[in-house]
Amino acid sequence: MPAALAEVIRNEMVESIHYGHLVLLNAKGEIQLELGDINLPIFPRSCVKPLQARAMVKAGLNLEPRLLALVTASHSGSETHIEIVHQILTSVGLDESALQCALDKPIGEVERKKWGDAPATRIAMNCSGKHAGMLATCITNNWPIENYLAMDHPLQKLILSEIESTASEKSINKTFDGCGAPLFAISTLGLARAIQDVTLSADSASIQIRNAMREYPELVSGVGRLTQRWMSVIPGLLMKEGAEGVQIASLADGRTLAFKISDGGFRPFSVITAAALAHFGVKAPDESISVFGGGAPVGSIRATF
Repeated sequence: MPAALAEVIRNEMVESIHYGHLVLLNAKGEIQLELGDINLPIFPRSCVKPLQARAMVKAGLNLEPRLLALVTASHSGSETHIEIVHQILTSVGLDESALQCALDKPIGEVERKKWGDAPATRIAMNCSGKHAGMLATCITNNWPIENYLAMDHPLQKLILSEIESTASEKSINKTFDGCGAPLFAISTLGLARAIQDVTLSADSASIQIRNAMREYPELVSGVGRLTQRWMSVIPGLLMKEGAEGVQIASLADGRTLAFKISDGGFRPFSVITAAALAHFGVKAPDESISVFGGGAPVGSIRATF
């Protein structure tokens, strides 16, 4: 059963509860705190992008840090983000017509307003950097690009192996993410273990991934978003959000958290992540969330642990 992770308080009464599964690993990989069922399989969504990117680098993807950061991204769709996707594709002689991710408009609030009534495109989709990286990896290895999202494609097999080996468990459900890429179910605990491996491993691919993400947090997400804000001010933090309420964060010494909110919502993300980091002795920026009545604060959202 999931555990209560956050409560919505209105006039000192609990109005709503966000349930989920959460695990904290210490620097040695031992469980420091667990709530809910951390062994229950979940779809980790975009939280596995650092692992997908690491598999690509191991397979020969060679990009400068700025470009590599966007391969790990759920980007906002800014002009800079889209231009970098073009750069990744151009580096291997491709253009955006090779992308097979879903059509979408930018997910960033500012970027979406600026986009206006223009039609959705593949390159504006928040996962287009990952897809560009996949295509570049295929070109580097002389793998076909027409079916690069197929479950049995050499690249996707490598990514599955990367995820399963670092999570120390087999995926029991294989499907496709919102962007169209293969998606593999693992547990919240397995996700935490895998991300901790990216943080601590001394191989070149791991070093490249974490350094790129830490150096360019505005490319991992977008200016003004939670991931960018906190990675910019908490030294050594590696953080990534995923759809349907999944979150990972890992400190330079390996202390790692992962959680899945059962209702799939993002509303309590900041308070749950801040409370988890507090268990590590790390103070996150104050991003408390108020509950309003008639325009005045009458309560808040608070973590339960």
